[in-house]
Amino acid sequence: MGIYLSSPKTEKFSEDGENGKLRYGLSSMQGWRATMEDAHAALPDLDDSTSFFGVYDGHGGKVVAKFCAKFLHQQVLKHEAYIAGDIGSSLQKSFFRMDEMMRGQRGWRELAVLGDKINKFTGMIEGLIWSPRAGENSEQHDDWAFEEGPHSDFSGPTSGSTACVAVIRDKHLVVANAGDSRCVISRKGQAYNLSRDHKPDLEAEKERILKAGGFIHAGRINGSLNLARAIGDMEFKQNKFLPAEKQIVTANPDINTVELCEDDDFIVLACDGIWDCLSSQQLVDFIHEQLKSVSTSSPCTGVL
Repeated sequence: MGIYLSSPKTEKFSEDGENGKLRYGLSSMQGWRATMEDAHAALPDLDDSTSFFGVYDGHGGKVVAKFCAKFLHQQVLKHEAYIAGDIGSSLQKSFFRMDEMMRGQRGWRELAVLGDKINKFTGMIEGLIWSPRAGENSEQHDDWAFEEGPHSDFSGPTSGSTACVAVIRDKHLVVANAGDSRCVISRKGQAYNLSRDHKPDLEAEKERILKAGGFIHAGRINGSLNLARAIGDMEFKQNKFLPAEKQIVTANPDINTVELCEDDDFIVLACDGIWDCLSSQQLVDFIHEQLKSVSTSSPCTGVL
């Protein structure tokens, strides 16, 4: 069945956690796909005052989603805007930074590791010709895009990933989204979308795609990709005369900042596989019902 299995893999990975300010639960399941291509990050204590949660829905492979789960929150913390208190700007810059980091030798090497392309007998990455610049000293510099040596002309992965991230600090929630994963908040039981699904037929997305030289066929960019924003997917980001935010596919996230209040029950981050089956309100209703008698992660497990 190509990239699909004859029957779904229904084993679930679930986790609960909390700190003095919030509780969270998560669950993931491979389903019908031949491999698990999704990843997540749950960091209730990103720093002393901030929590970070992210859902990364991979397509064409798992490496970009895993790369984002490993590095995106680290880049948010490092960015000068974050240090200055501007969470939204630090998130936007960090989304773009993922694409920059995945280019060049060091990016290729990290993607190879995350893709499990390691020789089990030698412990070396298969196909990598080592060079002095690729040794331990390179790890001391944040110079991902410009390392010299083998694979220095690596333009980045052809696979990609959505990224839907929620950052909570005190009474403020900042949501950054690129792709068709979604963040929803329940306020007095009413579902409110805090992100927009970036599909190619949205007018703003369609205009950018066409201006950048792409086309839309059967709801897919160039007849291939069914979402208009993503990290990775470098084949759609090759126009050297356009900035990153105006490429056929862009990693540029929508940023939404919400002031939390006593009426807020919970937020939900989920991949499009959930939203293809349930509306935002249906999912909120389901979670409310489940939370009456189960642990935090159990509603996630029930949905999957």
